[in-house]
Amino acid sequence: MNGGGKVVCVTGASGYIASWIVKLLLIRGYTVRATVRDPSDTKKTEHLLALDGAKERLKLFKADLLEECSFEQAIEGCDAIFHTASPVKFIVTDPQTELIDPAVKGTINVLNTCKKVSSVKRVIVTSSMAAVLVHRFPLGPSDVVDETFFSDPSVCMESKYWYPLSKTLAEDAAWQLAKDNGIDMVVMNPGFTIGPLLQPTLNFSVGIIVDMVNGTNPFNSRYYRFVDVRDVAFAHVKALETPLANGRYILDGPSMTMNDIREIIHELFPELCLANTIGEDEMGGMIYKVCLEKVKNLGVEFTPMKSSLRDTIISLKEKCHL
Repeated sequence: MNGGGKVVCVTGASGYIASWIVKLLLIRGYTVRATVRDPSDTKKTEHLLALDGAKERLKLFKADLLEECSFEQAIEGCDAIFHTASPVKFIVTDPQTELIDPAVKGTINVLNTCKKVSSVKRVIVTSSMAAVLVHRFPLGPSDVVDETFFSDPSVCMESKYWYPLSKTLAEDAAWQLAKDNGIDMVVMNPGFTIGPLLQPTLNFSVGIIVDMVNGTNPFNSRYYRFVDVRDVAFAHVKALETPLANGRYILDGPSMTMNDIREIIHELFPELCLANTIGEDEMGGMIYKVCLEKVKNLGVEFTPMKSSLRDTIISLKEKCHL
């Protein structure tokens, strides 16, 4: 029980990665204050309240990313904060309102509260590989992506990559604020995250697998990388429990082609008929290397992709998404 007696806050706790962070924190003995937009919305909270240890050590708080000071009650008296709350969508009509404001202003609100609360020792922020990979010159097979890579906001703007822009601007704002106020902050940069769902609704990244099973290629890409949600959650918790953890941590899986993914799914679930609606030659996509040494030094071992895909599909079937 690493967390015995420690009180931590998880923002956006009903989200996919956040729910797993809450689960792991409860298993490890922490008392968790979970912020959600509407604590009375059972669809968003039921799966959290059902977790082992929730009755004794989980409390829900209402908070909104765009309301200043709305996180104060949840954060007051906490040892650490996991800030995961941020919208994930790639198709938007109003990027500023739907993505950028909640991501950037929400991060600033949470960190401003943390700087006023003397009990907070560390803040772990969930960013994304989207804040790492967008560059003026596309990455190539010989490029090795590591924690020094930041997406270029001007390229995001020109290309109308609104989600990467929101994550890049939010992370930039977080680093500035942390530096100016001496906040001990660690940032996690996961790629597309898959694995079992705790929440009843389908989230964006697992939806990619549903699309693939249904015969579409959501990003029209030849290559995909996925990382397991359980590894991502574990890395977040290790970033709290490892005193020397610092800076950014990239979390991503191996590069796989659409065909690789289809073959694995077909081998594991021959009854799922995977339509192949697009020829490999019609697809784009970048191939590059990723350095994972830093996150492995936290003690994170990556779940094999075959296991992740198997557990994702079992979970999708159980929750009636497939």
